[in-house]
Amino acid sequence: MQEEMTEYAFRQKLVAASLRLVELGLNRGAAGNLSLRHGKHFLITPSALLPEAMHPEDMVLMDFSGKVVTGERPSSEWRFHRDILASRPEIGSVVHVHSPFATTLACLGREVPPFHYMIAAAGGTSIRCAPYALFGTQALSDHALAALHDRRACLLANHGMIAAGRDLDEALGLAVEVESLCEQYWRALQIGEPNILSDAEMNEVMEKFRGYWRR
Repeated sequence: MQEEMTEYAFRQKLVAASLRLVELGLNRGAAGNLSLRHGKHFLITPSALLPEAMHPEDMVLMDFSGKVVTGERPSSEWRFHRDILASRPEIGSVVHVHSPFATTLACLGREVPPFHYMIAAAGGTSIRCAPYALFGTQALSDHALAALHDRRACLLANHGMIAAGRDLDEALGLAVEVESLCEQYWRALQIGEPNILSDAEMNEVMEKFRGYWRR
């Protein structure tokens, strides 16, 4: 009974977070998708369903072989959600958005360098941009995993952004932070080339951030 209650609560959180991403302007329409680890399975938002039309029962429960346990059509991007959760035990949730500024930089194939110390919030000295691959494919998942090595966020070329966290709140918060950084970087580029922090300076920041991540 408790297992069922927990799963239903997770389903509710996915619906609420999907609506929140639209409110924040990080997604529009049926774009983007979210997932949550749930024991030996994971829950993911459904394919091609507007957030305002979603109900907890619409969330799709899958196992790590890619089999649907309950529900109908999972998001077409279930492969990178599955692969990130499977390869990163510290990650409990993955958020994928087509937010305006992150997607703009992704369409230019640009990674975000350490122009601001908060880049370290994504886990490293830059936010990488994964090469382009067709949405929903294993190739896209493979590129995303490589870009996320030692990172918690990345851009997807000509596509959007991925953010991951220990839970849904953390993943959503990181998506908001990355979009804000992408906006700041884009604005700085309108004036000139921003100053870039050195590896030594960023390593100092990341050392301080390790305490936040452990909490």
